Amino acid sequence: MANIKSKLAKGTAWIAGARAATNALGFISTLVLARLLTPADFGLVALGTTMLAILTSVTDLSLTSALVQHKDPQAYHFHSAWTLQVLRGLILATAFALISIPASHAFNEPRLIGVMVVLSGSVFLQGLSNPRAIMLTRQLVFWQQFMLQVGAKFTALIVATAIAFYLRSYWALVWGTVAGQIVALLLSYTVLPFRPRLSLRGGRDLIAFSVWLTFGQMINTINWKSDQLFIGAYLGRTALGHYTVGDNLAVIPTRELTSPITQTLFPAFSKIRDDLPRLREAYQKSQAFVTAVALPAGVGTALIAYPLVELTMGAKWLPSVFIIQALAAVFAFQTLGSLSQPLAIATGNTKLLFQRDLQGFVIRFPTIIAGMYMGGLTGIVYARIITGSLAIFLHMRVVEAITQLSYWQQLVKNKRSILSVMAMAILTYTFSLAMPSDNSSAHLAIKIAGMIVTGALAYVGSHYALWILDNRPSGPETEIGLALKSVRMKISG
Repeated sequence: MANIKSKLAKGTAWIAGARAATNALGFISTLVLARLLTPADFGLVALGTTMLAILTSVTDLSLTSALVQHKDPQAYHFHSAWTLQVLRGLILATAFALISIPASHAFNEPRLIGVMVVLSGSVFLQGLSNPRAIMLTRQLVFWQQFMLQVGAKFTALIVATAIAFYLRSYWALVWGTVAGQIVALLLSYTVLPFRPRLSLRGGRDLIAFSVWLTFGQMINTINWKSDQLFIGAYLGRTALGHYTVGDNLAVIPTRELTSPITQTLFPAFSKIRDDLPRLREAYQKSQAFVTAVALPAGVGTALIAYPLVELTMGAKWLPSVFIIQALAAVFAFQTLGSLSQPLAIATGNTKLLFQRDLQGFVIRFPTIIAGMYMGGLTGIVYARIITGSLAIFLHMRVVEAITQLSYWQQLVKNKRSILSVMAMAILTYTFSLAMPSDNSSAHLAIKIAGMIVTGALAYVGSHYALWILDNRPSGPETEIGLALKSVRMKISG
């Protein structure tokens, strides 16, 4: 167990570093491109990428997850995975290019044809990637993910920025995506050499595991991407641009903080899946840590959204502020059940994930339509607040089915984080109201910095005080304390 924890700590550090770097690059890219391009440019490309995301998701075979979860994958399993990826990529690329013409007529956007044809090439490139590279993750080794993610994101940033600077065109977003995919493909074969050959010998084994994941991802992607198609079709490209950018910025804090831990916990949970007491303990400790870190980041993003957008992106992006405020807070509280995904996959309960996603679709899809009908873009945001809040309980139901932990047992481990973030929100908002009204860049920067410092001090102080009042129980405070102690020892020694 000590060896697993050591590998998890190193793996989390690698993935956290990768996510931090890609997050920083993505944030810089968004700010730079938002200055050079228009919301309508973002909306146009979002139409293509949304349709591509839906198409790729409904046909995703989850082969890498099957390889990680497989007890003893053989060489023919990797050849089969590669063959299935290539066949899928070729079929999808052809289909996506062919539907570009009817899609352009449906959205009354002739430029969509070129966007979709170029993006279809990225699907085929993705199918050529090296499936054997996932075996490092199976062994709780994660340095390769740093190289793959950062290399691809950095390339995409450079290419997109250069094209945007010289052409001021939406093609910057398209070719940046393709360039990043090319680099990711090349790097995948450098981390763990592999000479693929066509074979389907192990295909049945892999698909038998991944079939429920595929169905779940199909429902989930339609569920989460359909609103963008509705906005593009009925509210226009500019509204879609505001919505897409706001949604992306809102999810960054929680996604980037939870992804490193989620990716390491999947293989870690797999190793103890047959020991229920250890699995329950590992889940509760991990979930409490994720909540303690991600909850203040998401709520904090919501609090500073207005001055941040006005300072970095300009007045033309102010309609995105409400979207960021609402969704960042929702994403933050959804971390209360965010580890249900790796827990279910690691224990082979992929059917539970499909049932969860299907239930979420039944709730979310009609609510989004009703929200758009009654309130336009604002109505959609309110609909997402409602459905996002209900999704927390769907995640927790999956955990209950696997671990027999009740809703209350899951929530009570996070009580200090929830109370602390409430104190943080009150004090930070009070600080922002006390600041004089001034929209100059210097004042906005000072206001953002002051809100961040106030929020951090309020959250950490409240968390520590509640921990003392609870007689210093084992929890995220002790884990963070041990991590800081280890860093100090390494620096001093």
